[in-house]
Amino acid sequence: MTESRPVPESAGRSADPAFGEALRVWAQIGLMSFGGPAGQIALMHRVLVEQKKWLDEATYLLALNFCTLLPGPEAMQLATYAGWKMHGTRGGLAAGLLFVAPGALVILALAALYASFGNVPVVAAVFTGIKAAVLAIVIEALIHIARRALKGRVDWGIAAASFLAIFIFNVPFPLIVLAAGLIGYWRGRSAADDGALQTARTAPVPFAETAQTIGIWLAVWLVPLFGVAAVFGFDHVLTQLAVFFSKLAVVTFGGAYAVLAYMAQQAVSGYGWLTPNEMLDGLGLAETTPGPLILVTEFVGFLAGARHGGEPAMLFGLLGAIVTLWATFAPCFLYVFAGAPYVEWLRSVPRLQASLSAITAAVVGVIFNLSVWFALHVLFSARSELAIGPLHFQVPEIASLEPVPLALGILAALLLFVLHAGIITTLGVAAAASLLLTLLH
Repeated sequence: MTESRPVPESAGRSADPAFGEALRVWAQIGLMSFGGPAGQIALMHRVLVEQKKWLDEATYLLALNFCTLLPGPEAMQLATYAGWKMHGTRGGLAAGLLFVAPGALVILALAALYASFGNVPVVAAVFTGIKAAVLAIVIEALIHIARRALKGRVDWGIAAASFLAIFIFNVPFPLIVLAAGLIGYWRGRSAADDGALQTARTAPVPFAETAQTIGIWLAVWLVPLFGVAAVFGFDHVLTQLAVFFSKLAVVTFGGAYAVLAYMAQQAVSGYGWLTPNEMLDGLGLAETTPGPLILVTEFVGFLAGARHGGEPAMLFGLLGAIVTLWATFAPCFLYVFAGAPYVEWLRSVPRLQASLSAITAAVVGVIFNLSVWFALHVLFSARSELAIGPLHFQVPEIASLEPVPLALGILAALLLFVLHAGIITTLGVAAAASLLLTLLH
C-alpha cells in the first residue's frame, strides 16, 4: 500500500511524537470521547493543541474545516487526519481505529445485554454523570475555539448566521458551508491572487498516487461486503445491512445528526429491524458512550443480525455489528487518505484561505448548535418543536428540567473552570457522583 506522506509540519507546534506515545494518547482519547461531535472536537482540541501541542491552532481548524466537508463522522475523521499528519497512513489508521474501538466494544457489549435483558439501569446512571461533565467540557472548548477562530465582526456575524440557519431554519449543513465559503472567497479577492493561484496549481502529490489511494480504499471498503453477499445471498439481513449502511456512508454530510432521523425511519419502518422504543434506547446508548454518535448503527446491526440472521442468534448479532461497522467506517479512511495531502496546500491560495477562514467561522456556529442540542438533551427530559412560519426549533419544557444532571454539570464546571482539573478527573468524579446518587435513591 502506498504510504502517503504528510506535508512538512506547521510552525508553532512541537515536533511529532514517537509512534508509541501517539498510540497511548489516541487510546486515551478513544476512551474519553464522550458527548458526540461537540465533545469529541473539544477533547481533541484540548489534548492535541493545548496540552501536547502536536498541532497548532491554524492546522487544527483547517483540518476541522476539511473533515466537516466530508461524509461521515467528522470527529473520527479529524482524529484520522491528525494521526496521518504526524505518522502518515499508519498514524491515520491507528488514530481512527483507536478513536472508534473503545466505543464500539462498549456498544457491542451493551447491545448483547440489551438483546438478552433489556435496559441496564446502573450503566445508564454512570453515563448520566459523564454526559453532564461532557457538557461543561464542550462549553470550555467552544469558548477557546471561538476566541481563536473569530477574529473580527464579519467572523462573528458568519458564526451567528450559521447557528441561526441550522438551529432555527433547519438549513442543510452543506449549504451553510457553501455559503460561508463563497462569502470568504468573495471577500478575499485581490490582484495578488492570480499569481498565487498559478504558483499553487501544482498538486502536492501526483494524481496517479491519489487515484491509487482511492482504488485501494475502495477495495478495502467494498470487497469484504461483496464477500458477505456472495456467502449469505443478496436477500440476507447481513447483505441488507452492508448495502444500507454503505449508502449512508456516502450521504452523511453534516455528521450523524443530519442522518439519524432517516436511518431510524428505515431501520424501524422500512426494514422492521427494531421497534421505535428500541431505536430510542439505541440512540441513548450511543449518546452516552465513548466514540462517534454514528455508532448507533452498530446497535442496529447487532439487533438486526440477532433477530433476522438465523441461529445462533448472538453469532449473527456479532456478524451484523461487524458488517455495519465496516460499511460505516471503512469509507472514512478512503475520504481522509485521498484528501489529506491537499489540505495544507489550500493555504497557498489567498482566496481559498479566506474561504476556509469563513468556513471556520461557520463551523463555530455549527459547534454552538451541537452544544445547544446536547444541553437540551442532557438537562431536560422533554422538549417540544416550535414552529412560527418558516422558523422551526426545539424549546425545552421547563418543568422537565432534570436536577441531577444540572447539579452534576455545575460540579463539572467547578472542577474545570475553578479547580482546573483534568478531563479524566472531571469525568470520573461526575460519573461516581451520579452512580452514588442513583444508589442512594
